Amino acid sequence: MQNKEAEIQFFNDFAIDEGDYNVFTEETRDKIIQTCVEAGGFKAGDKVADLGCGSGAFTVLLQRNHDIKPVGLDISDRLIRYAQREYPEVEFMVGDVEQQPFDDNSMDGALLSGIVHHFPDPTKFAEEVYRVLKPGAAFVAFDPNRMNPFFYLYRDKSSPFYSQVGVTENERPIIAKRTAEVFEDIGFDVSVSYLGGLNYRYIASPLMRTFLPMYNTLDNLLFSPGFMKPYRQFVITVGRKKA
Repeated sequence: MQNKEAEIQFFNDFAIDEGDYNVFTEETRDKIIQTCVEAGGFKAGDKVADLGCGSGAFTVLLQRNHDIKPVGLDISDRLIRYAQREYPEVEFMVGDVEQQPFDDNSMDGALLSGIVHHFPDPTKFAEEVYRVLKPGAAFVAFDPNRMNPFFYLYRDKSSPFYSQVGVTENERPIIAKRTAEVFEDIGFDVSVSYLGGLNYRYIASPLMRTFLPMYNTLDNLLFSPGFMKPYRQFVITVGRKKA
Protein backbone atom coordinates (compact mmCIF):
# COMPACT_ATOMS: atom_id res chain seq x y z
CA MET A 1 0.00 0.00 0.00
CA GLN A 2 1.22 3.47 -0.84
CA ASN A 3 2.11 5.74 2.07
CA LYS A 4 0.27 8.83 0.84
CA GLU A 5 1.41 11.03 3.70
CA ALA A 6 5.02 10.38 2.69
CA GLU A 7 4.21 11.42 -0.87
CA ILE A 8 2.47 14.61 0.20
CA GLN A 9 5.20 15.59 2.64
CA PHE A 10 8.02 14.91 0.18
CA PHE A 11 6.55 16.89 -2.70
CA ASN A 12 5.27 19.70 -0.52
CA ASP A 13 8.76 20.08 0.90
CA PHE A 14 10.22 19.94 -2.59
CA ALA A 15 7.85 22.68 -3.74
CA ILE A 16 9.18 24.91 -0.97
CA ASP A 17 12.84 24.08 -1.43
CA GLU A 18 13.18 23.84 -5.20
CA GLY A 19 10.15 25.44 -6.82
CA ASP A 20 9.04 23.37 -9.79
CA TYR A 21 9.81 19.67 -9.67
CA ASN A 22 11.58 19.52 -12.99
CA VAL A 23 14.51 17.15 -13.38
CA PHE A 24 14.76 17.05 -17.20
CA THR A 25 16.18 19.39 -19.81
CA GLU A 26 13.67 21.27 -21.95
CA GLU A 27 14.48 19.11 -24.99
CA THR A 28 13.88 15.94 -23.00
CA ARG A 29 10.52 17.17 -21.70
CA ASP A 30 9.46 17.90 -25.28
CA LYS A 31 10.62 14.43 -26.37
CA ILE A 32 8.68 12.67 -23.62
CA ILE A 33 5.47 14.54 -24.37
CA GLN A 34 5.82 14.03 -28.13
CA THR A 35 6.32 10.31 -27.56
CA CYS A 36 3.31 10.07 -25.26
CA VAL A 37 0.98 12.05 -27.52
CA GLU A 38 1.86 9.85 -30.49
CA ALA A 39 1.63 6.62 -28.48
CA GLY A 40 -1.80 7.50 -27.09
CA GLY A 41 -3.16 8.94 -30.31
CA PHE A 42 -4.09 12.14 -28.49
CA LYS A 43 -5.52 14.82 -30.79
CA ALA A 44 -6.01 18.58 -30.66
CA GLY A 45 -9.03 19.39 -28.55
CA ASP A 46 -8.92 16.14 -26.56
CA LYS A 47 -9.52 16.40 -22.83
CA VAL A 48 -6.57 14.60 -21.26
CA ALA A 49 -6.01 14.07 -17.54
CA ASP A 50 -2.39 14.50 -16.47
CA LEU A 51 -2.27 12.28 -13.40
CA GLY A 52 0.56 13.01 -11.01
CA CYS A 53 1.14 16.31 -12.80
CA GLY A 54 3.41 17.79 -10.11
CA SER A 55 4.41 21.34 -10.98
CA GLY A 56 2.67 21.18 -14.37
CA ALA A 57 5.86 21.13 -16.47
CA PHE A 58 4.49 18.34 -18.68
CA THR A 59 0.84 19.38 -18.46
CA VAL A 60 1.44 22.76 -20.05
CA LEU A 61 3.28 21.16 -22.99
CA LEU A 62 0.17 19.17 -23.87
CA GLN A 63 -1.61 22.48 -24.38
CA ARG A 64 1.16 24.65 -25.82
CA ASN A 65 2.70 22.10 -28.18
CA HIS A 66 -0.29 19.95 -29.12
CA ASP A 67 -3.44 22.06 -28.54
CA ILE A 68 -4.79 19.44 -26.13
CA LYS A 69 -7.09 20.43 -23.25
CA PRO A 70 -5.31 19.04 -20.20
CA VAL A 71 -6.38 18.95 -16.59
CA GLY A 72 -3.60 18.31 -14.09
CA LEU A 73 -4.20 16.34 -10.89
CA ASP A 74 -1.70 15.90 -8.06
CA ILE A 75 -1.73 15.02 -4.38
CA SER A 76 0.64 17.86 -3.44
CA ASP A 77 -1.30 21.04 -2.74
CA ARG A 78 1.87 23.16 -2.83
CA LEU A 79 2.94 21.86 -6.24
CA ILE A 80 -0.57 22.49 -7.55
CA ARG A 81 -0.46 26.05 -6.26
CA TYR A 82 2.88 26.48 -8.02
CA ALA A 83 1.40 25.10 -11.27
CA GLN A 84 -1.65 27.36 -11.04
CA ARG A 85 0.58 30.37 -10.55
CA GLU A 86 3.01 29.51 -13.35
CA TYR A 87 0.47 28.24 -15.91
CA PRO A 88 -2.84 30.04 -15.29
CA GLU A 89 -4.11 29.02 -18.72
CA VAL A 90 -4.20 25.34 -17.64
CA GLU A 91 -6.66 23.69 -15.26
CA PHE A 92 -5.10 22.08 -12.17
CA MET A 93 -6.60 20.51 -9.07
CA VAL A 94 -5.49 18.76 -5.90
CA GLY A 95 -6.56 15.15 -5.68
CA ASP A 96 -5.69 11.50 -5.24
CA VAL A 97 -5.27 9.49 -8.45
CA GLU A 98 -6.80 6.51 -6.64
CA GLN A 99 -9.98 8.58 -6.08
CA GLN A 100 -10.17 10.84 -9.09
CA PRO A 101 -12.68 13.72 -9.15
CA PHE A 102 -13.68 13.00 -12.75
CA ASP A 103 -16.93 11.50 -14.06
CA ASP A 104 -17.10 8.01 -15.53
CA ASN A 105 -16.16 7.83 -19.23
CA SER A 106 -15.30 11.54 -19.30
CA MET A 107 -11.68 11.67 -20.53
CA ASP A 108 -10.34 11.39 -24.08
CA GLY A 109 -6.98 10.26 -22.70
CA ALA A 110 -4.75 10.15 -19.66
CA LEU A 111 -1.07 10.86 -19.13
CA LEU A 112 0.39 8.98 -16.17
CA SER A 113 3.30 11.31 -15.49
CA GLY A 114 6.00 9.19 -13.93
CA ILE A 115 3.58 8.07 -11.23
CA VAL A 116 2.98 4.33 -11.62
CA HIS A 117 6.32 3.56 -9.98
CA HIS A 118 5.13 5.40 -6.86
CA PHE A 119 2.66 2.58 -6.14
CA PRO A 120 3.79 -0.74 -4.67
CA ASP A 121 0.50 -2.05 -6.09
CA PRO A 122 -1.05 0.17 -8.79
CA THR A 123 -4.25 -1.89 -9.14
CA LYS A 124 -6.59 0.67 -7.57
CA PHE A 125 -4.99 3.43 -9.62
CA ALA A 126 -5.45 1.37 -12.79
CA GLU A 127 -9.12 0.83 -11.96
CA GLU A 128 -9.64 4.58 -11.62
CA VAL A 129 -7.90 5.26 -14.93
CA TYR A 130 -10.19 2.71 -16.58
CA ARG A 131 -13.26 4.30 -15.00
CA VAL A 132 -12.62 7.85 -16.19
CA LEU A 133 -11.52 7.07 -19.76
CA LYS A 134 -14.03 6.97 -22.57
CA PRO A 135 -14.41 3.66 -24.41
CA GLY A 136 -11.64 3.44 -26.99
CA ALA A 137 -9.50 6.05 -25.20
CA ALA A 138 -5.95 5.38 -24.03
CA PHE A 139 -3.59 6.17 -21.21
CA VAL A 140 0.16 6.54 -21.65
CA ALA A 141 2.54 6.09 -18.71
CA PHE A 142 6.26 6.79 -18.51
CA ASP A 143 8.29 5.34 -15.65
CA PRO A 144 11.91 4.50 -14.82
CA ASN A 145 12.97 1.07 -16.00
CA ARG A 146 14.34 -1.38 -13.44
CA MET A 147 16.16 -3.18 -16.26
CA ASN A 148 18.27 -0.08 -16.86
CA PRO A 149 21.49 -0.74 -14.91
CA PHE A 150 21.86 2.84 -13.72
CA PHE A 151 18.29 3.08 -12.43
CA TYR A 152 18.59 -0.31 -10.78
CA LEU A 153 21.87 0.43 -9.04
CA TYR A 154 20.91 3.90 -7.82
CA ARG A 155 17.16 3.69 -7.27
CA ASP A 156 16.16 0.10 -6.51
CA LYS A 157 16.00 -0.91 -2.85
CA SER A 158 17.51 -4.31 -3.59
CA SER A 159 20.71 -2.70 -4.93
CA PRO A 160 23.73 -2.38 -2.62
CA PHE A 161 24.20 1.14 -4.04
CA TYR A 162 20.61 2.28 -3.47
CA SER A 163 20.18 5.94 -2.51
CA GLN A 164 16.99 7.28 -0.95
CA VAL A 165 18.05 10.89 -1.45
CA GLY A 166 15.48 12.66 -3.60
CA VAL A 167 12.84 9.91 -3.67
CA THR A 168 9.92 8.84 -1.49
CA GLU A 169 9.72 5.54 0.35
CA ASN A 170 7.09 4.37 -2.15
CA GLU A 171 9.20 4.64 -5.30
CA ARG A 172 10.78 1.77 -7.20
CA PRO A 173 11.65 1.48 -10.92
CA ILE A 174 9.20 -0.80 -12.69
CA ILE A 175 9.42 -4.12 -14.48
CA ALA A 176 7.59 -3.54 -17.77
CA LYS A 177 5.88 -6.92 -17.94
CA ARG A 178 4.57 -6.77 -14.38
CA THR A 179 3.12 -3.30 -14.83
CA ALA A 180 1.50 -4.29 -18.12
CA GLU A 181 -0.14 -7.28 -16.44
CA VAL A 182 -1.79 -5.06 -13.80
CA PHE A 183 -3.46 -2.92 -16.46
CA GLU A 184 -4.34 -5.93 -18.62
CA ASP A 185 -6.12 -7.51 -15.66
CA ILE A 186 -8.29 -4.39 -15.36
CA GLY A 187 -9.36 -4.76 -19.00
CA PHE A 188 -6.97 -2.60 -21.03
CA ASP A 189 -5.32 -3.67 -24.26
CA VAL A 190 -1.69 -2.96 -23.34
CA SER A 191 1.50 -2.42 -25.29
CA VAL A 192 4.99 -1.59 -24.02
CA SER A 193 7.92 0.28 -25.54
CA TYR A 194 11.09 1.89 -24.24
CA LEU A 195 12.44 5.43 -24.40
CA GLY A 196 16.06 6.50 -24.07
CA GLY A 197 18.19 9.52 -24.87
CA LEU A 198 16.71 11.42 -21.93
CA ASN A 199 18.95 14.05 -20.40
CA TYR A 200 18.70 15.14 -16.77
CA ARG A 201 19.44 18.63 -15.54
CA TYR A 202 18.92 17.96 -11.84
CA ILE A 203 19.27 15.20 -9.25
CA ALA A 204 18.77 15.69 -5.52
CA SER A 205 22.17 14.49 -4.37
CA PRO A 206 24.75 17.30 -4.79
CA LEU A 207 27.52 14.72 -5.15
CA MET A 208 25.76 12.73 -7.86
CA ARG A 209 24.76 15.94 -9.61
CA THR A 210 28.38 16.50 -10.54
CA PHE A 211 28.28 13.27 -12.57
CA LEU A 212 25.14 14.16 -14.55
CA PRO A 213 26.93 15.23 -17.78
CA MET A 214 28.90 11.99 -17.73
CA TYR A 215 25.79 9.94 -16.97
CA ASN A 216 23.76 11.57 -19.75
CA THR A 217 26.48 10.85 -22.30
CA LEU A 218 27.16 7.30 -21.14
CA ASP A 219 23.54 6.23 -20.88
CA ASN A 220 22.73 7.58 -24.33
CA LEU A 221 25.75 5.87 -25.84
CA LEU A 222 25.20 2.46 -24.24
CA PHE A 223 21.49 2.05 -24.91
CA SER A 224 20.98 3.69 -28.30
CA PRO A 225 21.46 0.44 -30.33
CA GLY A 226 18.17 -1.25 -31.17
CA PHE A 227 19.00 -4.49 -29.38
CA MET A 228 19.45 -2.53 -26.15
CA LYS A 229 15.87 -1.15 -26.14
CA PRO A 230 14.68 -3.17 -23.11
CA TYR A 231 17.42 -1.51 -21.04
CA ARG A 232 16.63 2.11 -21.91
CA GLN A 233 15.81 4.60 -19.18
CA PHE A 234 12.02 4.68 -19.36
CA VAL A 235 9.23 2.20 -19.92
CA ILE A 236 6.34 3.58 -21.99
CA THR A 237 3.15 1.72 -21.12
CA VAL A 238 0.08 2.29 -23.31
CA GLY A 239 -3.34 0.93 -22.42
CA ARG A 240 -6.46 1.35 -24.49
CA LYS A 241 -9.90 0.90 -23.02
CA LYS A 242 -11.95 -1.45 -25.17
CA ALA A 243 -14.65 0.29 -27.18
